[in-house]
Amino acid sequence: METLAVISRWLAKQHVITWCVARNDELWCANAFYIYDPQNVAFYLLTEDTTRHAQMSGARAQVAGTVNGQPKTVALIRGVQFKGEIRRLEGEESEVMRARYNHRFPVARAMSAPVWEIRPDELKFTDNTLGFGKKHHWQRASGSEQA
Repeated sequence: METLAVISRWLAKQHVITWCVARNDELWCANAFYIYDPQNVAFYLLTEDTTRHAQMSGARAQVAGTVNGQPKTVALIRGVQFKGEIRRLEGEESEVMRARYNHRFPVARAMSAPVWEIRPDELKFTDNTLGFGKKHHWQRASGSEQA
């Protein structure tokens, strides 16, 4: 199976993302529920503009992070590491993604937080269920995706 399809299938089953941003000499990480869009290879999440990580991101910033499960044995570890860019969505794009987000997480309807997109340029999926240290790598090609 194609690498991106394997990674995307696993990401669609998860719901918590950790991402980290840096500005000047400061680093900060945050967690949030996310929805994953396999066509755009992107995560969408909500966070208030007043949070430390949103203020450090501004309208757009470089980002790195992880999505992982919580297995109790090493043989079952599965997780994605990524790097890319985070940006605050505006206008119609924000409204469309907000509707999708609210559909998956109905409790989010009570939040007024803006929608953010994390667009990874690189994904690394570790899947120990296929053998210890088994990894799938994906990088975004300019103008298209490649496996």
